[in-house]
Amino acid sequence: MAETKAKGSIEIDRVLCKGCELCIHFCPKKAISQSSELNAAGYMTAKFDDNGECTGCAICALVCPEVAIEVYRG
Repeated sequence: MAETKAKGSIEIDRVLCKGCELCIHFCPKKAISQSSELNAAGYMTAKFDDNGECTGCAICALVCPEVAIEVYRG
């Protein structure tokens, strides 16, 4: 049986993230959730739930007003 390889992944810059949750609401695969940890500015940031479902569609990065998300494909 062939091993399933993730199509994409993201990195969220916790310093830039202000916890607006736009990426969480717009992710079609629900691969992003809110972290319970605060960043240095006191915001509960988003976190990537690497469940293998990420397609690298980059919708999260497009809607992020703080440009805190980098998308990787492949």
